[in-house]
Amino acid sequence: MKMLATKKIAEAEELVRRAEKSLKTSLTKWIPDYDSAADEYSKAATAYRIAKEFDKSKDCLLRAIECYKNNKSWFHAAKSYEQIILVAKDADKLAAVEDYANKAANLYQQHGSPEAAASALDKAAKLTEQKHPEMALRFYKQALEVIMIEDSVRQAAEIASKISRTLVKLQKYDDAAIALKKEIGLNQQTESYGQIGRLTVALVMVQLARGDSVEAEKTFREWGSCCDPQEVATLENLLQAFDDQDPELAARMLASPFIRHMDVEYAILSKNIPLPKGIQLEKKSGGNAGNVN
Repeated sequence: MKMLATKKIAEAEELVRRAEKSLKTSLTKWIPDYDSAADEYSKAATAYRIAKEFDKSKDCLLRAIECYKNNKSWFHAAKSYEQIILVAKDADKLAAVEDYANKAANLYQQHGSPEAAASALDKAAKLTEQKHPEMALRFYKQALEVIMIEDSVRQAAEIASKISRTLVKLQKYDDAAIALKKEIGLNQQTESYGQIGRLTVALVMVQLARGDSVEAEKTFREWGSCCDPQEVATLENLLQAFDDQDPELAARMLASPFIRHMDVEYAILSKNIPLPKGIQLEKKSGGNAGNVN
């Protein structure tokens, strides 16, 4: 492995020398050869990355980007910013990638490729959502803005779903309720009624997590007709349990198999919703059902 790294470093250094030579001007060469320099810098970045010289790899990509910008090659410059994000992932420095992802998206839009811009933001969000969910949320929101401009409703619904789930993961339930209503609206435009039914279940749970059983009932009345029979029966019993202050019935409904097999964020939420009288599901399952928060 060490021999490979040494070989790749030497290869990268030679490529950098070639790139620098391509940028030099003379009496017979008045304009730098930005195309060749960008290509050499990009290859050097790859060689440095293989050798795990991540800072040098990033530096070469930044130099390549400057060359691409000088040639107004916005698409290739954007791709290089995306490569910097991958280098940061390898170096475990994803906390520093937000600016690069935004620059990539802006350059894709400048090139006239909004779908590529949204894709870049979506990929950046996927890379960061585990360790940096707040950053991922910002990426998803920006991606949704780009897609909405293009009026691509199905793709917008997919991104909106990621926003809703990330907000639930972050326990930002007020914002999650708003996001879920927007997601339902997008699915109404595509007449995806089965998905609206599942989102109704999610929104009812979010409203209950907010401590607002009145809004939970309003949600069910408004969109419950899109739910399948199992979802209808479960939600009716769940809402009745909150009306009757019946923690055991509420717990049984929240433990329904189809709820536990929803997207993981909603499955986890179902375990954390405060039951009537303030009893927590986790405490109940641990044998402390009588404890009151």
